[in-house]
Amino acid sequence: MMRIEKMTITIPELIKGYAEKGREGEDGVVAYGGLLDFRPPYQRNFIYNDKEQCEVIRTISKGFPLNVMYWSKTPDGRFELMDGQQRTISICRYFADGYNTYSVGDLGVGHDNEFFAHNLRDTYPRKYEEMLAYDKLEIYVCEGTAEEIHDWFTVINIAGKVLTPQEILNTSYTGTWLTAAKSYFSRKYNCPAQNLAGDYMSGSPNRQDYLETVLQWIADRDGLKKISTYMGDHQSDENAEDIINYFKSVFAWVERTFTVKRKKLMNGLQWGLFYNRHKDDKLDPIAVENRIQELLQDYDNDYGVTNPNGIYEYILTGKESCLQIRAFRQQEKQQAYERQNHCCADCGKPFDLSEMEAHHKKAWADGGHTTPDNCVMLCKECHYKTFKYN
Repeated sequence: MMRIEKMTITIPELIKGYAEKGREGEDGVVAYGGLLDFRPPYQRNFIYNDKEQCEVIRTISKGFPLNVMYWSKTPDGRFELMDGQQRTISICRYFADGYNTYSVGDLGVGHDNEFFAHNLRDTYPRKYEEMLAYDKLEIYVCEGTAEEIHDWFTVINIAGKVLTPQEILNTSYTGTWLTAAKSYFSRKYNCPAQNLAGDYMSGSPNRQDYLETVLQWIADRDGLKKISTYMGDHQSDENAEDIINYFKSVFAWVERTFTVKRKKLMNGLQWGLFYNRHKDDKLDPIAVENRIQELLQDYDNDYGVTNPNGIYEYILTGKESCLQIRAFRQQEKQQAYERQNHCCADCGKPFDLSEMEAHHKKAWADGGHTTPDNCVMLCKECHYKTFKYN
């Protein structure tokens, strides 16, 4: 059964031994005499901006209480920071090892800005000592099974900077595989996945968007309904080579197939799903590019295509719905109706306009455009037959 104890610590106790490994601590952060690990595998990366960090320090400077922070105790007597990472790093960066300046600009709150724009310890030593004596750092420490800690972590993180679904999911599958996967897909700086395919991916690596996306793709590849199944199957792997190599294969295929990069149109598409279904299709890159140019011209000239972002899926699947082909406008229908003397262009019988449907004389798939000269009006029966037999 999980045990929870409350303790209060001082700022000097917290910042003792504070160290960040790698840029902004991407490779690990410790404090509290080296006993507190800020970045267990389930933790998110640091996401507070300057103003949010300053508000933490401002709270301390005024002697106001901060929200309670949560640690978990490991079997070897160390601690992992479960909730409060953003506040804790803000405190440690400000007070530890002389790193107590912020370049925050004018927050528009009056003269107390000066406490944030200077090295507080040297410029205002009395204020610095007063803030160091802050005694309202309250910690809840829990001990329990991995499942119990995960459940508690999920509950306590519904406040503040809300965790993304993937950040919460990470809490259940800690281990060497997750550490390796996050190192490739989730780094805030110099992220390998972003360096390789940032023009094609949407979202933030830092908030686990890349990892979540590629997990969805690879789960689809393996016929899995949930990404958690894939994570569970690989949790104990020594590395994440399977998912990393898969990711590389996806975008090697993308760049072989679609030789001209159009960032605005290609960013955020479901490239992994396309790869899973079409990687073995025989596609001529030159013919593919020519067709893309034709479709973009169709879009530019208002000939029918209204969703250029769907061009790539259309090329692979042939589904016209991806392009959201423009329907004939009411004025164009009326003009065709008058040209035909109110008669169906197929059976020749007269009908009211409301009893007819607009039809491409030359099919759009065969190069016909959604333009007035390519519009004919058919009665509903003839229109149905046309679709049935074509």
